Amino acid sequence: MNKQLLFVKRPVGAADASTWSLETNPIPEITDGQMLIRQHYVSLDPAMRGWMNEGKSYIEPMELGSVMRAGSVGEVVAVQGVPGFKVGDFVAGGGGVQQYAVTDGKGWYPVDPSFAPLPTYIGTLGMTGMTAYFGILEVGKIKEGDVVLVSGAAGAVGSVVGQIAKIKGCTVIGIAGGADKCAYLTDELGFDHAIDYKNEDVRQRLKETCPKGLDVYFDNVGVPILDYALGRLRKHARIVICGAISQYNNKTAVKGPSNYLSLLVNRATMQGMVVFDWADRYQEAAQVMGGWMAAGKLKSRESVYEGIENFPETFNRLFSGDKMGKLVLKVLEE
Repeated sequence: MNKQLLFVKRPVGAADASTWSLETNPIPEITDGQMLIRQHYVSLDPAMRGWMNEGKSYIEPMELGSVMRAGSVGEVVAVQGVPGFKVGDFVAGGGGVQQYAVTDGKGWYPVDPSFAPLPTYIGTLGMTGMTAYFGILEVGKIKEGDVVLVSGAAGAVGSVVGQIAKIKGCTVIGIAGGADKCAYLTDELGFDHAIDYKNEDVRQRLKETCPKGLDVYFDNVGVPILDYALGRLRKHARIVICGAISQYNNKTAVKGPSNYLSLLVNRATMQGMVVFDWADRYQEAAQVMGGWMAAGKLKSRESVYEGIENFPETFNRLFSGDKMGKLVLKVLEE
């Protein structure tokens, strides 16, 4: 049987258990041109909250009654006429929150569990890592000597962004919630400074840690941190808008920055980024980051929870901050 999490109600504010329905259905039969994947892990990402909303976005909103959209990694257990795949292959793609997925293979790619654990392929070596890689290098356009600020820095994307910036010779400041997360940034990941937004005055700490200002701000959270960063820009600074997790569960209108004229004064840019724009270069990024991991320059951390029935509770860890690094749910039942 196949346990599937169906999206049944568009949430207003935070999603709760009523947003989804867990159903058990027969494992589907495949036909020619399809393969069946026994899924091991699914990815939990803040962007999933946006996919539940109606309205125009960079991707079509999910339809009610559909399997909850999610990245995933698993093993091919049956295949008929899908070139490049065979039974026993481990693959990553977008299988959704279910134990078995049927696909024609488009958008799926092979992964090597002997090089890295499977959860890494939906984290640092998956869309999370791709977002960090292209966001900081292509949109942030970092160069050696830049001062880089990252919010949500102990999270899946932010932790990789900061490490890439260090590899490229930048001074890196991370903002995270709590002493443990801040110690993780400086002691394990090599950030130069960490600011605890829950217990420190962020505006004052920015003055102390980047007295001459910022060249790049990688934003994962939105206001008010975005406003603080705008107040510290150097000339020709770049702001990368990757996410705004502080706004995703709003029941009122999204709040934007109040001092955006700093962009004018400093001739700075603020640009949104969506990782799909670099889909033709994913393999390139994975090879580079895989090399960094093999050399010990890039570390990956996943917070793995178990049980498809625990999806709602686990999903909301994204917004409570009760996790470290990449959030992953194991859906495989041994």
